Amino acid sequence: VQLQASGGGLVQAGGSLRLSCKASGINFRLYDMSWYRQAPGNEREWVAGITNGGSTTYVDAVKGRFTVSRDNVRRMTYLQIDRLKPEDTAAYYCKTQYRGADVWGQGTLVTVSS
Repeated sequence: VQLQASGGGLVQAGGSLRLSCKASGINFRLYDMSWYRQAPGNEREWVAGITNGGSTTYVDAVKGRFTVSRDNVRRMTYLQIDRLKPEDTAAYYCKTQYRGADVWGQGTLVTVSS
């Protein structure tokens, strides 16, 4: 089971990015997916989730700016981030649970300049 995140980069405040996470080794459509982020010096925090049925949830701090989605055919989950702020600077990780264990992607770095 492997998750591979991509799409991070350097962007100016107010811009947008779409992060992607490719899953392999699992029947993707059966699994809930989550996105986390970890800013320098901070603990990793959950920011968004999408169930296998497509229901989405967000931490209050990102509601209205982050959109999580999935494509079961491509085995992808996406995190669209709009109106980026410097405080969004972090490494972003996708995660699922497989047989009771957390499976993490390698992280993709988002840097927002002011």
